[in-house]
Amino acid sequence: MTDCVFCAIVDDEIPSHTVYEDDAVLAFLDANPLAPGHTLVVPKAHHERLNDLPADRASRVFAAVHALVPAVEEAVDADATTVGFNNGTAAGQEVPHVHAHVVPRFDGDGGGPIHAAMGTRPDLSDEELADVAASIGERASVDR
Repeated sequence: MTDCVFCAIVDDEIPSHTVYEDDAVLAFLDANPLAPGHTLVVPKAHHERLNDLPADRASRVFAAVHALVPAVEEAVDADATTVGFNNGTAAGQEVPHVHAHVVPRFDGDGGGPIHAAMGTRPDLSDEELADVAASIGERASVDR
């Protein structure tokens, strides 16, 4: 895709500090890290959102994330990691190319849990939770 910074990184048009690469996935250090070792994991093929990513590519991205989490933690002596995807602009996705963040975390780093990313939480009744669960279940399709 034209004007996609991650596609330009994949195509070696923009330099990066690559930490992992295979035929489907590229992982590199975030240029604006939240912590030392903050790594981005992207599919090499351009897909804007997780919803657009074919299942076989999604499994390759997740396999890379799975392998990189302990590598990142060990490399920077982190106590833990926060792993996440911002899926769409309303979720804070700034680059319209699927990417996972592997963010090293340290005891006392001042960061919070993923729940801290949200504002006011909804107060849902058991009936509302059941309705939402049923609606998601009707739409979910997981290929195994």
